[in-house]
Amino acid sequence: MLYPNLDVSEVFVERQAQRSAMHVRHLNEQLVRVLKTIGYDVGFQSGHGQYLVDREGARYLDLLSGFGVFAIGRNHPVLRDALKSVLDSDLPNLVQMDVSTLAGVLAERLLAHVPYLDKVFFANSGAESVEAAIKFARVATGRTGVVYCDHAYHGLTYGALSLTDDKNFRGGFEPLLPDCTVIPFNDLVALEQALSSRQVAAFIVEPIQGKGVNIPSDEFLPGAAALCRKYGTLFVADEVQTGIGRTGRFLAVEHWNVEPDMVLLAKALSGGHVPIGAVLTRKHIFDKVFNRMDRAVVHGSTFAKNDLAMAAGIATLEVMKAEKLVENAARRGDELRQALSRMVPGYELLKEVRGKGLMIGIEFGPPKSLRLRASWNLLEAANKGLFCQLITVPLFKDHKILTQVSGHGSHTIKLLPPLIINDEDCKWIETSFDSVIAASHQVPGAIWSLGKTLMDNAVRKSA
Repeated sequence: MLYPNLDVSEVFVERQAQRSAMHVRHLNEQLVRVLKTIGYDVGFQSGHGQYLVDREGARYLDLLSGFGVFAIGRNHPVLRDALKSVLDSDLPNLVQMDVSTLAGVLAERLLAHVPYLDKVFFANSGAESVEAAIKFARVATGRTGVVYCDHAYHGLTYGALSLTDDKNFRGGFEPLLPDCTVIPFNDLVALEQALSSRQVAAFIVEPIQGKGVNIPSDEFLPGAAALCRKYGTLFVADEVQTGIGRTGRFLAVEHWNVEPDMVLLAKALSGGHVPIGAVLTRKHIFDKVFNRMDRAVVHGSTFAKNDLAMAAGIATLEVMKAEKLVENAARRGDELRQALSRMVPGYELLKEVRGKGLMIGIEFGPPKSLRLRASWNLLEAANKGLFCQLITVPLFKDHKILTQVSGHGSHTIKLLPPLIINDEDCKWIETSFDSVIAASHQVPGAIWSLGKTLMDNAVRKSA
C-alpha cells in the first residue's frame, strides 16, 4: 500500500496563516479574541531554548515557558534525540500485560532525589496526579476529607477543581467533590482546627502558590507537616509547578526541610513535548491501594507509562544534571530578584518582588499620588487586575518579552522562564521592566492610553 508523504512540518507551514480562523471555527474562539485584543497574535513560527520567533522573524524571550513545562528550554537536542531513539527502536510500548522497563528506570531516578519516598505512580498530567493523590489518601486513611488553601490552584478536572480556590474556574461546574475544606494559606491555627476532627485524609498544598507566587512563612510547612502527623492526615506537596528545579532546589519543600507523604510532579518533567505526571509516595500508602492481585489495576491510565513520556522524563533529568540547571535557577533567580527589588523604592506602583529560584512574582499596588491613584481606580472599577496588562502588553510589543499575570484578577506578574536563561537574558528582563514601569508612571501617556482601550473592552464585555 502506498502512503502519502506526510511531513507535518510542511502542514504547519502551509496552514499557519489560517491558525486563528481554524481555532475560531473548530476550537476556542474566545482565546483567539483575547490574543487579538492584547496584541499577542503574532504567529510564533519556531522556538529554541528560551527564545521564540514570530512570523516576522522577531525574537522573544519566553518568561512563560509553556506554564513551566520548558524548564530545559524548547526543543533541547538531548530530549529530541531521546524521543527519536524510542521511535527508531520498535520498543514494545504499552503492552499492558507487561511492565515497562523505562518506567522502572524513571521511577528509580526520581526516587533517588527524594529518598524518603518509596513508590511512583505515573499519570498523564498534573491534574491526574492530584486526582490520584486524592484517591490514594482516602484509601490509605479510610477518611474522606481533604483540606486545601485559599488562592490554591491544583487543576481543572473535577477532583482537582474541588481543591482550586478560584470562582472564575469553578463557576458553572459545581457542585464539586464533597468533604473538601479551604483554609487560609499560612494559617496553622486554621489548619489544626480543620484537622482536629480526625476525618481529613489529606492536606494538599503548593509549597509556593502559583497563583500569586505566594511564599509561606518559615514556620508554615514544617508546622503543617507536624500537624498532619499529629492527627493522622497525609501531607501532600503539589510540586507540579515548583518541582524539578524551578525554585533552585529539586523540590521546593527542600527550602523548609519538609518530607511530605506524597509529592506530585508534572510540567517540567515532560521536557515540554510528551505529557507526564507522577505521584511519589510512601510504601505504606501505595500498598493500601494496590493491596491484592485482584486490585493490581484498581487505579491507572492507559497512556501513563508510555515509552515516549518515560524517555522524556529520563532525558529531562539528565539535562538538568549535566547542565546544572537547579544551580543556575538558584543563581539567576537570586540575581534577577535582587535587580527587580532595587526598583521598588523608585516606583510607587511597584509593591513587592518575591519568589525563589526562577519562580518570581512582581506585585503592583495602588499608588499614593492623586493623578496615578485616579487612573488606577478607574482600571480597577472596570476589571480588577487590569493594570498588570499595562505592563505585560508593552513588554511584549515593545521589548519582545512574553509574560503574563499570575492569575485571574491578580496584581502580580509571574516570571517562569526556562532554567537555562543567562546573564544577557537577565539584563534584558531588568531593563525592559524598568522602562515599562517608568512609562506607567507617566499620566497621561501611551501606557494609560492602552489602559483606556482595555478598560473600554472590559466595560463592553461586562455589558
